[in-house]
Amino acid sequence: MDKFRMIFQFLQSNQESFMNGICGIMALASAQMYSAFDFNCPCLPGYNTAYSVGILLVPPLVLFLLGLVMNNNVSMLAEEWKRPPGRRAKDPAVLRYMFCSMAQRALIAPVIWVAVTLLDGKCFLCAFCTTVPVAVLGNSSLVPSLPAPELARLLARVPCPDIYDGDWLLAREVAVRYLRCISQALGWSFVLLATLLAFVVRSARPCFTQVAFLKSKYWSHYIDIERKLFDETCTEHAKAFAKVCIQQFFEAMNHDLELGHAHGALTTVAPTTSVTPTPTPAPADGAEEEREKLRGITDQGTMNRLLTTWHKCKPPLRLGQEEMLMGNGWAGGEPRPPRKEVATYFSKV
Repeated sequence: MDKFRMIFQFLQSNQESFMNGICGIMALASAQMYSAFDFNCPCLPGYNTAYSVGILLVPPLVLFLLGLVMNNNVSMLAEEWKRPPGRRAKDPAVLRYMFCSMAQRALIAPVIWVAVTLLDGKCFLCAFCTTVPVAVLGNSSLVPSLPAPELARLLARVPCPDIYDGDWLLAREVAVRYLRCISQALGWSFVLLATLLAFVVRSARPCFTQVAFLKSKYWSHYIDIERKLFDETCTEHAKAFAKVCIQQFFEAMNHDLELGHAHGALTTVAPTTSVTPTPTPAPADGAEEEREKLRGITDQGTMNRLLTTWHKCKPPLRLGQEEMLMGNGWAGGEPRPPRKEVATYFSKV
């Protein structure tokens, strides 16, 4: 259990490196998934395009959503977006920075999938096989004599070598090479465009909006750290609360048992004999330390009000100013003046 706790604390302290590693693993997994995927083109005029577009777009969408789900900051972003303003205004720039940071990592695996799909060429071949210029690459003299539905049926079978029977019109190898060449050109263009876009977003953007970038980055880190510290404080309070509650339960049971034994002894001994119950031991120093960790929150209703207040009205981001915490939030107002202390001295006559 201690080893798992140490691993969890390490991942929390190195969350950015951990998420970068997860994104890299997902990118490699997407490429491996495509290589293991059995692409079967239906080779029908009305279904080739729909099947190819689905293979090109649906898996990247699934990988993008998985990348967002595996990011721990998704819940933090949703909580910050939906929380009541209270005494702390919501900054849209911080929310945009948080979403862009998550989206950049989540887009790595979908980009790899699309790039590998285009460079392989099977999907593009299946989608656009009916658009091959037969008049340029095939027997142009036979094209006018064929009706359009028959020509589309023949060209739709180009990705399927087992059932293709149109070599007399167009050599299959010529059509395959032509479409794969275009697909690979689009694939490398897509890789170049994605690389340039990533360079602009990661490098050029902070140079033009340095002040706004620093502010958004700082407050994004602040929200993350504040949430972690609040969770740790609540965990510490819950542990101390449970420990004190269990200790009180055992002390009460011990007291009841001692009273029961004392009552039984009084009924069996002579009337002149007195039985003194065993005194309850004083609380140890550990119990006092646990009570100090409770910070005065010693019942369920008070704790529920504290959690409700934290959600509805978080404290303002101003340090060094005393604020009064009311039942429904932080009440503004001038700081209370310090209390005056008066000392009276008596002299012995």
